[in-house]
Amino acid sequence: MARNKNLRESITNQLLDAIQLGHIDSPLPSQSALADLFSVSRTTIRYVINDLCDKGVLEQVGDCCVIGRLPVEDDGYVAAMSEKDIQTVEFETYFNDAIKNKHIMPGQEFTELELSKQSKCSTTVVREHLIRFSRFSLIENIERGRWRMVRFEKSYAASLFELREMLECHALSRFMNLPRNDNRWKQALYLLHEHRELRETVVSEYQAFSELDHKFHRLLLSASHNPFMDQFYDIISVIFHFHYQWDNSDLRKRNMVAIEEHMAVLSKMLSGDDIGAMGELRHHLQTAKRTMENSLIMDNLKPA
Repeated sequence: MARNKNLRESITNQLLDAIQLGHIDSPLPSQSALADLFSVSRTTIRYVINDLCDKGVLEQVGDCCVIGRLPVEDDGYVAAMSEKDIQTVEFETYFNDAIKNKHIMPGQEFTELELSKQSKCSTTVVREHLIRFSRFSLIENIERGRWRMVRFEKSYAASLFELREMLECHALSRFMNLPRNDNRWKQALYLLHEHRELRETVVSEYQAFSELDHKFHRLLLSASHNPFMDQFYDIISVIFHFHYQWDNSDLRKRNMVAIEEHMAVLSKMLSGDDIGAMGELRHHLQTAKRTMENSLIMDNLKPA
């Protein structure tokens, strides 16, 4: 029964997308033609059509089915995640937390089996994530099932910042062109309030900044509407958001500075000052770059 339900909801989402994109016109093709198109039974198609008729997206007019209105987001269904998908999300969270909490350090070796036991995820899920992660030269495969976290040099950090600046400056340009009724402007205003609140308590709660930092940069990148940027930022965030290889002795001071810089960017954005917002963002990214370069120097000075 669960399989049938998932199939019907999946076909409903596909039909809604086809209508929204204009791939299917009104009146709709026959149920037999739709069944062939989506490679399902006519029983499944009848269920989908009845469901969308109840929602008002479709209307039955004689022997024909016509489009009553364009679909909205609430007409569809949230796709059910498979067990593997769930484990993939769980392991990504575990792996990022392990780096954040310094359970996995630069130069450290580990095995897929160890991570599988610690995260309670299958070795297949662990291996696939490590392979994806290794493409960015942050971990390397030593031998079958064994990996090492790589130390990266100043040149790597410089390349990473070059990419980060391109992504975020492009996203900011897109953000500033969003219509004023876009909900993300409200999110930006609320985020500014959150920064002001944390600024008042940052001396004692400075570690709470990491979540706010993630929300700030994610909000900027959301305006790009580019899934490839999201994938790159997922990797970049492991380094910057989780302070990979950083000396955290001055974390409180760094976070206090970053809060002020975030607020400067958000204030310029909300006032409609495109040039000012871009200048503040570049200034913030340069501060982060200097921090990482200094931390790499300090790391190299530590005794082996």
